[in-house]
Amino acid sequence: MGWALRLNGVGNSSAVELGSAMATIERDGKPWLTIDCGGEGLTAYLTQYGGMPRALFVTHTHLDHVGGFERLFVGSYFNEERRGKVRLYVPAKLVPLLHQRVGDYPNALAEGGANFWDAFQVIPVGEAFWHDGVRLEVFPARHHWPDTAFGLRLRGSLVWTGDTRPIPEVLARFADAGELVAHDCALHGNPSHSGIDDLEREYPRELLDRCLLYHYASIAEGEMLAARGYRVGYRGEVVDLADTSAAQVRPDEARKGDDPAG
Repeated sequence: MGWALRLNGVGNSSAVELGSAMATIERDGKPWLTIDCGGEGLTAYLTQYGGMPRALFVTHTHLDHVGGFERLFVGSYFNEERRGKVRLYVPAKLVPLLHQRVGDYPNALAEGGANFWDAFQVIPVGEAFWHDGVRLEVFPARHHWPDTAFGLRLRGSLVWTGDTRPIPEVLARFADAGELVAHDCALHGNPSHSGIDDLEREYPRELLDRCLLYHYASIAEGEMLAARGYRVGYRGEVVDLADTSAAQVRPDEARKGDDPAG
């Protein structure tokens, strides 16, 4: 079965019919790591898998990417098997922003006795982190404001840019192993997002040929991007990925580590 990417949603914040931009990396046909937690994207996830995500990476804290967190809290806190075990990999600079957006409300429950983050295992991450014995890399995107948006790399398999303007110097380093590059792209760019003309100006042909475009504005706009010869991602689509060349360890090795008693 191997690795695959399921697109839970591919639209911008206004494109409700396309779903909020969100995806799930699957391993052997099962959800492995979900990217972001938008409202429509979370609904698509629940429909597909019949339950809530157990591990997520957060790219940034605009509400179309984190608007599902209240439902995720309820679905985790009130489930003894999930409470405190849902892994949230959050770039360290985003932790205070995520708290301001979704966690900083007086009394997470009206009855008291609960903190919002009790439902999760929050793991601040830097340039890389380990999930399920596999090493993933994190890189800065260029979106809205410095140090507020980040992308994700599963080496050899996938680069997910998150919301971004073109970042040629970053992708020269973080997309140099033949990965599929899921890239923010609409027909027309703006100060926070890429347009197709921006990508054509900034990226070499070889990189453009590996791009899967998402975060566009409408079904019609996606059709226009496809008509220009580009690969466009569609809501609910499953894309096969190459086997990862990322560093891996067996779970028992990860637990044992450098324990001198081992």
